[in-house]
Formats: sequence, structure tokens, C-alpha cells
Amino acid sequence: MTLEQIQAAASYLKTVTSHFLPEVGIILGTGLGSLAEDISADFVVSYTDIPHFPISTVETHSGKLIFGKLSGKKVVCMQGRFHYYEGYSMQQVAFPVRVMKVLGVSTLFVSNAAGGMNPGYQVSDLMIIKDHISQLLPTNPLIGKNIDELGDRFPDMCDPYDLDLVAKALAIAQKHEIKTHAGTYISVPGPQLETRAEYRMLRLLGGDAVGMSTVPEIIAARQMNMRCFGLSVITDMGIPETLQKANIAKIIAAAFKAEPQMTLLIKELLKDLD
Repeated sequence: MTLEQIQAAASYLKTVTSHFLPEVGIILGTGLGSLAEDISADFVVSYTDIPHFPISTVETHSGKLIFGKLSGKKVVCMQGRFHYYEGYSMQQVAFPVRVMKVLGVSTLFVSNAAGGMNPGYQVSDLMIIKDHISQLLPTNPLIGKNIDELGDRFPDMCDPYDLDLVAKALAIAQKHEIKTHAGTYISVPGPQLETRAEYRMLRLLGGDAVGMSTVPEIIAARQMNMRCFGLSVITDMGIPETLQKANIAKIIAAAFKAEPQMTLLIKELLKDLD
């Protein structure tokens, strides 16, 4: 994706939203779209209308950008995201985040549904992402010619997730008695789920949860110096000794069950955002 394409998409969105300038970007994952209903929406734009924007093809990803206010903050929310396994390039997966930056977004909130690998986790628990492992991905959105206007060729990834936001989120979860962990997320290309041997390997690498999204968007966001916060809903368990066959309906149901707590945590964190 080129800088001209990013600017064209941002220019279109500024025009159709009367130059609404969001400060926070939100990306909602599988089964987690209802947070958008709490946004006091000023404008709703279909992905199909935005120049150069990919189209979401996954069930429960509705494919809309919502501009409005949530917890007193001006936000732009992706109701549906893009994945490498859909056939998109990593540059296309990260394209909306690039557009958000041009629109003025300085903080990015990302949610996902993930498989739990830590034996201390249970289905429908929340996991605040404190770190990630990206090196199992076949490529990433920074591969290729660098767009110098967007960031450094070699961005630092010492703290990809803002430590202050992680601490605040844990305090909010404790206050509201939301069962929440802080752990490491491993990103894989998908779309197949993992074998028993793969779950063992990913756990040995230090992963607490595994999924097929989030990390490409965070990499792009950090290159552009955006403040990032990530949240996983544990929708199934990847413990080799007790592994059961995947049931997509159960995975989505587990995400729906956790939605109220996830929504509360994000709304409270937004209130406390500097």
C-alpha cells in the first residue's frame, strides 16, 4: 500500500465525516462487535465505500467504521478487521491503522478472540496483552519499501503495549472483579487451529494465548509511535492433554459471554486515558 492510497482513504473519510478527528482507534475482534453499540455515533461508513480499503470476509465482522464518542473520547471504531488468512497482504491488514494515524489517532485499542495455553486460564477469561511473539508469522507489514513519512525503518519493540495502560486496566479489572490475566500473545497465520504438538511448542516459547490477528496492526501502530493496548478474550483452551475438537459456534459463544466485561474494561480505561 502506498502513502498516496493511505492519504486518499483518509481524505475521503474526512470529507464524509465533516472532518471528525478521532483521538482513539478501536479494533474489535471475532464475536466482540457489540462495543460499537455503546458508541454515540456521529458517522458510520461502510468499508466498501472507502477508497483502497479491504473488505471483511469473516463471520461476525460487519465491516463498518464508526465515528463518535465513547466515555467522553472521540473514537473511530473498526467493527470487523482483516486477517492474513483471508488472502490479504500484511500491508492491507495494517492499512486501516495507517489511515487512523493520518486521521489523528494517537492511541490504539485492539481486541481479539484467542486460544488459551496457560493452565491458569479458563474459557471467557480476559487477558491483557503485555507482550507478543511475532516471529512465527511468514511476513509482517513493515516488509518492503519503507514509507519514511510514517515511521522508522527499524522501529523499537521493547514495549509494544503501553505499560501504563496495562497497569490501569489491571486496576480497573480488580475494582470491578473481572477475572483478568496479563500475558503474552503469540500470533500465527491460520486459519487452521493448532495441533497438540504445536500447542506444546507455543507454550514452551512463552505464549499464554494464541490467535490469528492483532500483532500486524500493533507493529504498524508502534512504527507510527501510537500508544497501544491489547485485550484477548479466551474463547477455547489449547492444553494438549485435555484438547477437544474445535467448535466455532462455542468459540463465538464464549466471546459473546465475555463481551460485557470486556466492554466495561475498555470504557473505564478510556475514561482514565490521558
